[in-house]
Amino acid sequence: MIPADDDGVTTIPWHRRWLQLATVDVTPLRRHRDFRLLFVSRFVSFFGSMISFVAVPYQVYQLTHSVLLVGLLGVLEFAAILAVAFVGGALADAQDRRRMVLLTEVALMACSLVLAGNAALPRPQVWVLFVVSTFWGGLDALQRPSLDAMLPRLVDRDELPAAAALGSLRGTIGMILGPALGGVLVAAAGLPLTYLVDVATFVVGLAGLGLMRAVPPPVDAERPSLRRIVEGLRYAWSRQELLGTYFIDMIAMFFGMPMALFPAVAESFGGPKVLGLLYASPAIGSFVFSATSGWTRHVHRHGMGVIFSATAWGIAIIGFGLAPSLWPAVLFLALAGGADMLSGVFRSVIWNQTIPDSLRGRLASIEMISYTSGPALGNFEAGAVASVFTVRISIVSGGVLCVIGCVLGAILLPRFRAYDAREHQMRQIQPPAASSERSSEP
Repeated sequence: MIPADDDGVTTIPWHRRWLQLATVDVTPLRRHRDFRLLFVSRFVSFFGSMISFVAVPYQVYQLTHSVLLVGLLGVLEFAAILAVAFVGGALADAQDRRRMVLLTEVALMACSLVLAGNAALPRPQVWVLFVVSTFWGGLDALQRPSLDAMLPRLVDRDELPAAAALGSLRGTIGMILGPALGGVLVAAAGLPLTYLVDVATFVVGLAGLGLMRAVPPPVDAERPSLRRIVEGLRYAWSRQELLGTYFIDMIAMFFGMPMALFPAVAESFGGPKVLGLLYASPAIGSFVFSATSGWTRHVHRHGMGVIFSATAWGIAIIGFGLAPSLWPAVLFLALAGGADMLSGVFRSVIWNQTIPDSLRGRLASIEMISYTSGPALGNFEAGAVASVFTVRISIVSGGVLCVIGCVLGAILLPRFRAYDAREHQMRQIQPPAASSERSSEP
């Protein structure tokens, strides 16, 4: 029984208050049926995709014994994202968003079926793997804007931080468990069955999406066009708080993304047997943060939150580069993963709280390019610097430049730095008369 004070007001013991702050807030899952369906659907589907995420590069290497061709998979996927992202954003603002996600999920499932059929051939074809990877990128670019644009329709405004944290938790669990199961399936059951497991997860995901209610386009929606795409770009350019989220994240990922160097780092810490631990460490840190993220709903200065998180990422990467042995390196990578997830939650809240519904899909395509280009280019930058200097210099210098970039971003973008969700909400609910009076003042 919860005690009450002398005035009869219910009080919550201090230890329960701290527990609420240090656990993930599941309120959106409890209150909103469609959010629950989307959460389960995306969890199962993403889990299966992470299985294929391991299987495809393994199969390319098995067939070609070329690390260069394995790297080319990511290049083709990213190129497809760049080519299609703005189209996906325009469609998300003109079509039923649930229907867009449903159709692209069907196409993604077909890709997995093609992979299973190719793997079952006596002589699997390498070109099929590259074509499917390219289609993956394009379909992801078509789907993600609609998927991101649905969230503000499914939960209340004050639940957006909790919904973002739950999404992060879902993705992190998938990134930890999916590749682990993928490796086991490839070794124990073979590639055809591994891809078929991915197909089965799509079936579950499609069932969840099919049970959701429609998410129709905004009432002022227009047909997709180049003019509509340019309108979204102009809106993003005019909003400093949005530019700040793109700039800070791209700086942090471009200079502070050392994953391409993990194989070289593993050689000095114990060889191939520790490589998986290095890759898993950021995801573990992300999971720990996501599972203890209840306190984020009390943070309102989200711009400063993004700056702080990205700076913490850079400092953790510096620590990783200077780590003398494996376990300090693992600890710093876990801290970096937690900082990255914190930044992602605050960026998501800014996007979902400030962007009008009629522009949400097109802006989601810009967001997608910002958070996919940074890691892709960052891994190339890390490898280039390491080839000229050393691995340690590449990692540490990248962390230092990340911190400097975050400080510069905070100085150059004062409105982003000062962004406060409470002030933004007050401006939205002010009467039109009061707003027009203030705009006419000198």
